[in-house]
Amino acid sequence: MSAQRIDGTGVAAQVRAKVAKAVKALPGQPALAVVLVGEDPASQVYVRSKVRLTEEAGMVSVHHQLPATATQAEVEDLIARLNADDTIDGILLQLPLPKGLDEHSAIECIDPDKDVDGLTEVSAGRLTLGKPGLRPCTPNGCVILAKSALGADLSGRHVVVIGRSILVGKPAALLFLAENCTVTIAHSRTADLPAVCRTADILVPAVGRPNMVKGDWVKPGATLIDVGINRIPASEKGEGKTRLVGDADFADCEPVAGHITPVPGGVGPMTIACLLRNTVLAACTRRGWSVPESL
Repeated sequence: MSAQRIDGTGVAAQVRAKVAKAVKALPGQPALAVVLVGEDPASQVYVRSKVRLTEEAGMVSVHHQLPATATQAEVEDLIARLNADDTIDGILLQLPLPKGLDEHSAIECIDPDKDVDGLTEVSAGRLTLGKPGLRPCTPNGCVILAKSALGADLSGRHVVVIGRSILVGKPAALLFLAENCTVTIAHSRTADLPAVCRTADILVPAVGRPNMVKGDWVKPGATLIDVGINRIPASEKGEGKTRLVGDADFADCEPVAGHITPVPGGVGPMTIACLLRNTVLAACTRRGWSVPESL
C-alpha cells in the first residue's frame, strides 16, 4: 500500500487564500520589504516569486536590490532604514549573501518585530520561551503540513527531526513540542540513526543530503515531512541536466509511510505562504490591529 502524498502546493494555496482574506479585513495594507544582494539566479527567482505572491495577497511589496559589491555597512544601513520606516511591516533578507558578507550580523540588524523570517536571536528566544513572536517559515510549514495529514491535534505523537540547524532543525523541534508532541532531535552523531528514525510517528529529515533516508528507516504508516531540497545529476534528461530530490528516498519510502511530502511540491511552497502570513501578523502587532479570525 502506497503512502498518501501530502500536497504542499495545495496546502500553501489554502494558507495564501486565508492571508488574502485576512488582508481584506484589515484597515490598511501590510508591506513586505525584500532585500536582495547580488545576482544569484536562484535568489532572483525566489524574490520574483515572493514579490508576485505578496501582491496577489493584497499586500504592498517593496524590493531593494544591492550589487554583489555592496559592503557590509551598505547592507546593514539599508536594513536600518527599513527598520525606521513605519510603512514597512516585514523585512526579508534573501540568503545566501555574496561571499565576504556576514549573514549573521546582517540578520541581527533586523527589528525583531519585522523579522518575518523568524531568524533573529530575539525571535529564537521568543520561540524557545514560548512567548508570542514571528516563527521561522519553513519549520512552521512543516507543522501545518503534518496537521493537514493527521488533523489539528498532534498531541502525543513522537516526532524525530533529523538535523539540528538553527534554520530548520531546532525551531521545527520547538514548534512540534509546542503542539504537545514528544520530540527527538537526531543528527550526524546519533547512534544507530535508522533505529531512532523508526520510532517516529512523524519523521522530519532536514539535513541537505539527497536520498539519505531509506524505506527501512521509516516506521510503517508514519508521516514523512521532507524538508530537503537537493539538486542532483539527471543523465536520463540529457547531458548536464539535473533534478530535485529530498533528503528521503521517495521511491523507497513511499511504500512504507502513511503520508509523505514530495520534492518538489511539498515543504517548499509552504515557506513563502508562511512568510506572507507572518507579514500580516507583524503588521497587526506593530499597528495595533486585531488579527482576523480567517488567519
